Amino acid sequence: MPHPRGELSLRTLAMPADTNPNGDIFGGWLLSQMDIAGGLAAKDRCHARVATVAIESMCFHHPVAVGEVVCCHTEIIKVGRTSMRVRIEVWSKGVHHGAQRRKVTEGIFTYVAIDEQGQSIPVDREY
Repeated sequence: MPHPRGELSLRTLAMPADTNPNGDIFGGWLLSQMDIAGGLAAKDRCHARVATVAIESMCFHHPVAVGEVVCCHTEIIKVGRTSMRVRIEVWSKGVHHGAQRRKVTEGIFTYVAIDEQGQSIPVDREY
């Protein structure tokens, strides 16, 4: 059975308010959870504020249902002068007893380290 790559950065519950007209969890909600998780990982890496500057890729594999536990796993895959690329995988576990977890979406997000004025700053490479 495959396992998530990276560290668990965010764990939450898919709620009825997060559904689309089909009754599945809205893709935009999943995207926002990924962005939060990636931002937390990037901030931990650079010890500064970060801003999302790009979503390089994103792929939805399976729908998420109300009541599933959603886990975002992050892995910093590249550190540049002021930016970081973060691979984010979202895994969920179904609501039924014995349900297996599965990868529901994944993507690569880019964050830039910023100062209090919103200007880019170097990422500490001696981490």
